[in-house]
Amino acid sequence: MDTTRKPFGRPGWLTWPKRRPRAELVALGVVAGVVATLLVNAFVVPWFGDDGAAEDGELVILSGRDDGYGNQRQALVDQWNALHPRNPARIEELAAVADAQRSEMVARAQGGGRGDADIYNLDVTWTAEFASQGYIRELGADTTGFLPAPLATCRYDGKLWALPFNTDAGLLYYRDDYVGTPPTSWPQLVATAQSVLTGFGALSGDGSRPGAGYAGQLADYEGLTVNALEAIWGAGGDVVDGDGTVVIDSKEAQDGLTRLASGLSRSLPQVILPESATFDEQAATQAFAEGKVLFMRNWPVAHRTLDPPANLAAAPGPSSSPGAAPTAPPAPDTRPALAFGVTRLPGPSALGGQNLAVSAHSRRPNAARQLIEFLTSERSQQILFERGGFAATREIVYRDAQVVRRYRYAPTLLEAIRSARTRPVTPHYAQFSETFRAIVREALADGGRLPADAKPRLEAALKGYKR
Repeated sequence: MDTTRKPFGRPGWLTWPKRRPRAELVALGVVAGVVATLLVNAFVVPWFGDDGAAEDGELVILSGRDDGYGNQRQALVDQWNALHPRNPARIEELAAVADAQRSEMVARAQGGGRGDADIYNLDVTWTAEFASQGYIRELGADTTGFLPAPLATCRYDGKLWALPFNTDAGLLYYRDDYVGTPPTSWPQLVATAQSVLTGFGALSGDGSRPGAGYAGQLADYEGLTVNALEAIWGAGGDVVDGDGTVVIDSKEAQDGLTRLASGLSRSLPQVILPESATFDEQAATQAFAEGKVLFMRNWPVAHRTLDPPANLAAAPGPSSSPGAAPTAPPAPDTRPALAFGVTRLPGPSALGGQNLAVSAHSRRPNAARQLIEFLTSERSQQILFERGGFAATREIVYRDAQVVRRYRYAPTLLEAIRSARTRPVTPHYAQFSETFRAIVREALADGGRLPADAKPRLEAALKGYKR
């Protein structure tokens, strides 16, 4: 909450004549005291004591691209604008690549507010950096009802800096026409893939039958960081422990990387689709939709791409209260000709998502806070999940009977979020992730073996510099 105090200048209209009788001067002194008291009550107390009233004016949200279904974030902003004409909001979308988004936001923040941003839509891994650098304001807000894991990513140094806009947890998509009981561990996944693929005989992978077991996101971007962390966690290892100590040199961490390297190596049957080394989320989804693999690791939003609900356009919103988002136009039928199921990953997922924070340079911090509270409210979260495919940050959404009936993977997603793990919390996360990816690429090129200097390189990265 902003408690910045500004000086209260002397009113220019209070002028005095050169000569006054003593009694009149006394009377004027009394009047002046009354006027001064009134001025303090009328102006100084609200200015100093911040009563939380929204300041008039436009609000600008800096955000990455809306990867959800039907542009539901904009639909929510349109609702806000209809209800708050004195505080119209607009989303300014930045580059699609996360690293470019962060660079632009940092540049705006370091520019002293010249970019006129009021709200940053931050990746969960950026909160610590933006808080430690003074780019965002400490946030006074009610946190009741939020899931603990997403809310934890909004805190740094014991303080609340944001509210969770959407969360994310990786899921395992599988061909349920070939896979009976989904695997609960990586060795089980490999065994299932080998059994099913061997049964095909000649392997084509042309869509009529899968040619590989698994597809992930192993291109050189944050997806590789996430997939590698999950592989290490799934093998019982870690990269940075709870005390901030680098422990990537453990046998379990080595085993996790070896699993990835072995799976990518050319073999019959092929465990990991080799093209995964160049895949992001969209490419992996496309490969799965085309029937090239039995299993895919991806975020929940991929479910809407693979199977957009047929009744989405005609379905009512989560309630019929005033200000409901307009009904989306009918979407084209883009469902793939394959059957699939969804389960938890064979190990913990990395927790994803985005948090909304008020810029330290916002001239309308109270209005910005109120907009954040609106966008993260129970109703808004249900709209984002039901219509946009974004994982909700409030548990009540997953308990809604209609949600569970229409979106059968909702309980699985809730379990995945509850068991998800955060990536290392550090103001230098960008440097950490870049260094970790480089180490993982070197390991994958060498059969999964870690480079000898992996630990000191990561220790340096956590401190913000490259070794």
